[in-house]
Amino acid sequence: MSETRAIIPGTFDPVTSGHVDIIERTRSLYDEIVVAVALSPEKGGGTTFTLDERVRLLERATEKLSGVEIRPFDTLLVDFAREVGARVIVKGLRAVSDFEREFQMAQLNHGLEDDIETMFIMAIPDYAYLSSSAVKEIARHGGPVEGLVPEAVRTAVVERLHPGR
Repeated sequence: MSETRAIIPGTFDPVTSGHVDIIERTRSLYDEIVVAVALSPEKGGGTTFTLDERVRLLERATEKLSGVEIRPFDTLLVDFAREVGARVIVKGLRAVSDFEREFQMAQLNHGLEDDIETMFIMAIPDYAYLSSSAVKEIARHGGPVEGLVPEAVRTAVVERLHPGR
């Protein structure tokens, strides 16, 4: 395989064990991975963690992985992919509902830049139900998030969403 750089975009608010699994599996396919952390001001109600915090949490969660770079972005995804030299956008899918939205985005991105491909990786069964929203809901109510988020970020999630626990 020639040297290839892929980009994995997302909000990662917070990064979950499912996100890390997709990053690890993608890294086994590509030489270099750029995890692109979106500013995402369009998220209803904003994000729980700031952009800088989400970048730092991802850096902690992936610190043992070589060939993985964490970068924030606030541009069109295809423009950012071009900027970092990525020719592939990788999206993790949990269910058919994810596919419908991501398929639309892939088609729009292709229309903007036909030299950049989108690849989908299915979540493994252990993480098919897992989302950042679910993690936040569990943490807010004092439930256990062990295994749902990387251990390196668990404390930050609990402290932010259920202080004093």
